[in-house]
Amino acid sequence: MSEFKITTDRLLLRKFQKEDALGFFLMNNDPLVLQYTGDAPFTDITEAEAFLIGYQHYQKYGYGRWTVLDRTTEEYLGFCGLKYHPGTGNVDLGFRFHKQFWGRGYATEAATACLKYGFEGLNLSCIIGRAQVENEASIRVLEKIGMQFVETFDFEGKSGVLYQICRA
Repeated sequence: MSEFKITTDRLLLRKFQKEDALGFFLMNNDPLVLQYTGDAPFTDITEAEAFLIGYQHYQKYGYGRWTVLDRTTEEYLGFCGLKYHPGTGNVDLGFRFHKQFWGRGYATEAATACLKYGFEGLNLSCIIGRAQVENEASIRVLEKIGMQFVETFDFEGKSGVLYQICRA
């Protein structure tokens, strides 16, 4: 599989690797990080490692969620990327960062780079973003990157919002 990298002023986005397991495990075991995701924490680092090694989205669809690193230090910040949903045909943008990196613009910077790649590199026509209504920070990111509100929906038993942006 060819090497994949997206760089921004401050960030490096690349495919998940086994070496991401500790950062991924710690992020996904923070109750504040998981509060709006519907995901359960990993039981141990081995489970996080198995998830990363077994992630098949790149092979199936040619893209997926990507590890986000500090471009200078290569510190693990979180993940951001695109996910294809075969049931609906939608491609959604998702992101998750360690709590200590919230409020620094990393999600907006990474999400903007992912949209650009989706439209220019993958020739996608539209990309959606979803969040629970209570997740005001994620909704702000979706709005900052130009997504428009479409509708409310049931987000795993919670009230959710759907946003969308289409190629100009």
